[in-house]
Amino acid sequence: MHKYIIRRILYMIPILFGISVISFFIINLAPGDFLSQKLLDPQVSPETIARLKASFGLDKPVIVQYFMWLKNAIHLDFGYSFAYRVPVFTLIAKRIGNTIILMSSAMLFAWTFGILIGIYSAVHEYSLMDKFFTFIAFFGLAIPNFFFGLLLLYMATKTGWFPVGGVTSINYDHLSFLGKIWDRIWHLILPTIVLGTSDMASVMRQMRGNLLETLRSDYVRTARAKGLSERTVIYKHALRNAINPLVTLFGLSIPGLLSGAALTEIVMNWPGMGQLILEAVISMDLYLVMGSLMLGSFLLLMGNLIADILLILVDPRIRYE
Repeated sequence: MHKYIIRRILYMIPILFGISVISFFIINLAPGDFLSQKLLDPQVSPETIARLKASFGLDKPVIVQYFMWLKNAIHLDFGYSFAYRVPVFTLIAKRIGNTIILMSSAMLFAWTFGILIGIYSAVHEYSLMDKFFTFIAFFGLAIPNFFFGLLLLYMATKTGWFPVGGVTSINYDHLSFLGKIWDRIWHLILPTIVLGTSDMASVMRQMRGNLLETLRSDYVRTARAKGLSERTVIYKHALRNAINPLVTLFGLSIPGLLSGAALTEIVMNWPGMGQLILEAVISMDLYLVMGSLMLGSFLLLMGNLIADILLILVDPRIRYE
């Protein structure tokens, strides 16, 4: 097991290297760069532009730029942001906390309610509540996140039940300790629902289908014939096998939540990585874009590794040699 984890971590190195090469050269295929936009400003002299290009290394060939960036990235130095004039790692560190909080709450919301509702729907197949939850699942899968977010923002504006953006209220510093916790949760509710609804619907349908298939298997019928209670049959025998395919989806949902969080943060005015990445792409902030891409790639690879480890913990029959 330990050898397998170490081997998987070592495999990440060439994969991340390949992703960095492809991403860096694709980004540089776009015409111009960050400083090209400064040429349109008459107050900035060509000499100043040339000096800035030399300081950022943009006057060198693309392949030289890449290896200069790679040399620093190995030491977790992803360069300086052109727009903010601060290290990329500093910018990401300031925003990634809010994004991780949003992703974690959305994942907790989606998987907790998705699994519980999926189990209920499978056990009460074709009941009125099963049909209602099926409608909710199709709604969650069909509606785009940004449109759902706009609907909830409109509802919040009209009712005043929830804030329409930000992480904390204006009077946050004057609140008590418990008041500060509730204030953050209050601001987190709408973005969590927007980001987690689609995943919740997917998990719910997958859980329902897996459990229904498992409940119709021969070993479940045998367990019932032995006189075991329905609760024991469902939760001790059927559920353990029905939940295994979901473990892989759990790992793959991490990068999906990251990409979905970017759009959700922009729509819901949540100060995370989403707004930072959008500004970086629009302004052609090369090193900030690269830092964000490498972060997403790392999360994808770690998500797959976590999924494999969880699969072993859930099903002891599985072993990786």
